[in-house]
Amino acid sequence: MTAPDDDPRRWRMLAILSSAMVLSLSSWMTATAVAPELQARWSLSDGQVGLLTTMVQLSFVVGTAAGALLNLADTLPLRAYVATSALLAALANATLLVVPGYELALLARSLTGAFIAGVYPPGMKMVATWFRSARGFAIGTFVGALTVGKALPYLLKAVGGTSSATVIGGASVAGVLAALLVGTGYRDGPFAFPSRPFEWSRVGRILRHRETMLATGGYLGHMWELYAMWTWVPTYLAFAAGGRASAAVVDLVAFGAIAAGALGCVWGGAAADRVGRHGVVNLAMAASGTCCVLAGFVLGGPFWIVALLTWVWGFFVVADSAQFSALVTEVAPADSVGTALMLQTSMGFLLTMVTIQAISLLVDAVEWRWAFALLALGPAAGIGSILCLRAVQGLH
Repeated sequence: MTAPDDDPRRWRMLAILSSAMVLSLSSWMTATAVAPELQARWSLSDGQVGLLTTMVQLSFVVGTAAGALLNLADTLPLRAYVATSALLAALANATLLVVPGYELALLARSLTGAFIAGVYPPGMKMVATWFRSARGFAIGTFVGALTVGKALPYLLKAVGGTSSATVIGGASVAGVLAALLVGTGYRDGPFAFPSRPFEWSRVGRILRHRETMLATGGYLGHMWELYAMWTWVPTYLAFAAGGRASAAVVDLVAFGAIAAGALGCVWGGAAADRVGRHGVVNLAMAASGTCCVLAGFVLGGPFWIVALLTWVWGFFVVADSAQFSALVTEVAPADSVGTALMLQTSMGFLLTMVTIQAISLLVDAVEWRWAFALLALGPAAGIGSILCLRAVQGLH
């Protein structure tokens, strides 16, 4: 008999996993948040500073790709896998405080991204074992926690000062707490996915599975925009402020622009469970794509209008993220859900490196007024992929 979808423990498990996600993912953007200090310490160029962020993305891609090829999220005990990964990511992040130079800092950032690969995608599968009818809301809450975690370094910086010890040390302690939370508090839910032995062919089977690939196509359109926006919106806001707002105010607005996505994720999950995932993700992509274009037009206007636009953009830019993952948990073969999530995530983050670097080049060529407009191409392509998925599934 199918287990009922009303186990009261599921909310405690969601709280544990979401809290762990906030704490662990705070290590992601620590180097970006304290980039000016690191740049001055090691006399870095702007390109070298950008690599400190790009290396996290790249190593995360490598980590998720390796996890997909080795079927780690479908063969290993998830609690031990995620807790160990969170601990190692925290330790790798902490080494930024003691490394003597730029080369070892790049290695530290690479290890941080690789270990976070064992936290985020498997965590979505863990959430799904506790939720069936409210899966969109649950995974949306989980991804919303990720959003807050990535914004947390900017809050630490605004509240605790610009010292790298405050930002990097605080995020590392948070990662250790995340490992303890998962290791001691999490248990699998009643909707656990079947486990199978390792298969080299599993990834190939997923790549040939049309519904999974169309859901992933929507995710890729979303990712084309998301991380470039998150990476560059603090710089965009500083440019837009033009000295009219203090650095602390700009940092707080940047935190709000990224953290607003947490509310967007919860809204997206609740709305998707009520009216369907396809319509919600397309609405979110249409809204965020519009903001990509409007970002140039509001430059030169009052700073509060620029700030408000980035908060609206931050709300919608990630509101759909969890729903692409929820779609994969529903359409992928049941014994390959973890691998499918790893593959989807790896492909998406690989794409983000293109647009993160492209925005830098566009700012040099056309300045901030038109640089963000490039990002609107992603949501447009993502909407097309989801419309195709609806057709394949026979939905109207």
